[in-house]
Amino acid sequence: MKKVAVIMGSDSYWPVVKGACAQLQEFGIPYEAHILSAHRTPAAAAEFARGARQNGFGVLICAAGMAAHLAGAFAGNSTLPVIGGLDALLATVQMPSGIPVATVAINGAKNAAVLAAQILAVSDDELAAKLDEAREKMAQQIAEKEAKLQAEL
Repeated sequence: MKKVAVIMGSDSYWPVVKGACAQLQEFGIPYEAHILSAHRTPAAAAEFARGARQNGFGVLICAAGMAAHLAGAFAGNSTLPVIGGLDALLATVQMPSGIPVATVAINGAKNAAVLAAQILAVSDDELAAKLDEAREKMAQQIAEKEAKLQAEL
């Protein structure tokens, strides 16, 4: 199975992105988390992005703030799918043609991990089954909440 890279522009994003790491772990997806800055370590960030496919990665999740250039910088240096968050939203919707960056919900680290899993599951039936199980579990939780609500009415 391909790995997912979780890239932070600073360690200050760890409280947010650890939710993505936990979700990846729950799906059994191998991942690595790294601190690389598009502005403070641009050469190292570009080198990581350029070598990501050869190093076994299938998806890149990027979280940064302030200038929010990290996801775009990774997308510019890799043809792997790149997922950014709120920090990259305005930059993401203005990416040049041919260099896409996906974005997820506000504080959506878990959604970034689920999207990464869905991308990897295109060619991994075992992972696709885990995603199906997770959806069924969510549906069951809602059904239980609905039953509880109806019982209270």
